[in-house]
Amino acid sequence: MAGLVGEYECKLDAKGRFLFPSGLRKQLDPTALENFMVNKGFENCLTLYPMNEWDKVSERLSKLNLFKEKNRRFYRLFHQGAKQLTLDKAGRILIPVALMERIGLKKDVMLTAYNDRIEIWDRAEYMRMMDDNM
Repeated sequence: MAGLVGEYECKLDAKGRFLFPSGLRKQLDPTALENFMVNKGFENCLTLYPMNEWDKVSERLSKLNLFKEKNRRFYRLFHQGAKQLTLDKAGRILIPVALMERIGLKKDVMLTAYNDRIEIWDRAEYMRMMDDNM
């Protein structure tokens, strides 16, 4: 895979689902099989990994020396709240409520894809972050 790219605006429905953008779906490696892992991102966002990419990240993390405290802390923080997700028959993803609350995800969502992951941001928070970086 050359790497995921693009920004996509989505809306959450009352159940916390959004329609996965077709332009992004076309970029996915077929080995992902519409399965994903989501966890808390490094900033105030969620990170959605296609399952094949999550497996690669997990493989790299499994090589950390867990006898070092800083590695154990990072490993725990990285996996904290991680959940496996699957596209439903309508092509939607359901975001777990606990993760939505953790980052303040409301109705308007921004997906930003880069390399092997997709970040899920509350749109207003994403715009603030981007404005702060300009």
